[in-house]
Amino acid sequence: MKYSVGELARRCGCSVRTLHYYDEIGLLHPSEITEAGYRYYDGDAEKALLQILFYRELELPLREIARVVCGSETERTAALRAHRELLLLRRKRMDGLLQALNEALEGKQMEKPKITAEDIQRTKECYADEVRQRWGETDAYRQSEEKNASRTIAQNVQAERDAGDIFTAFAAAMDLDPAGETAQELVRRWQEHITKYYYDCTKEILACLGEMYVADARFTENIDRYGDGTAAFMRDAIRAYCA
Repeated sequence: MKYSVGELARRCGCSVRTLHYYDEIGLLHPSEITEAGYRYYDGDAEKALLQILFYRELELPLREIARVVCGSETERTAALRAHRELLLLRRKRMDGLLQALNEALEGKQMEKPKITAEDIQRTKECYADEVRQRWGETDAYRQSEEKNASRTIAQNVQAERDAGDIFTAFAAAMDLDPAGETAQELVRRWQEHITKYYYDCTKEILACLGEMYVADARFTENIDRYGDGTAAFMRDAIRAYCA
């Protein structure tokens, strides 16, 4: 089954302009473009679009949706759990406002809501606290923040896909010598990827990252999604590269 742009837009309840924009920023490309320039979407694209529209209903910004859609299962789950907490806070705040409104209509004195907009903002900020505490005073963190702010959504999508390609290649090379030419070329690609999208990745920083991929279970779980032992293989290859 394949759908034209207009057909898919009608099926999913969005505009044709939205589909063109998602294609432009790299969030959802057509499954097929004919020689005449007609765009068609298949069933998988429809499922992907419904997922994106669901995240929009959750009020996730497009930049965050790009990270969730293109990231790992671990990253997706963490992002959705964090957003769920925010939605619960907003619901509690709205319930408090409705209660205050009802009391005002009954002639009672209005009280300050138990959950304020400031509470919600503080909750948003707390999710980044661990990162700030660990890296906030480093030049790498500041560079990463600047590059994150300047990247377009399309660039974010490309960054996630490029990273996935490199992890996949590491997983496929696990039977090879981590100090061999293939593995060392992958480490070089990974170093260039980090420098391009995040911060200047020196060999010293890269060596620390390699150790963290195994020492921190969250990194290990994320990388090993591409194949059990990928994180350890990356660590070994990075050790040889930085020696």
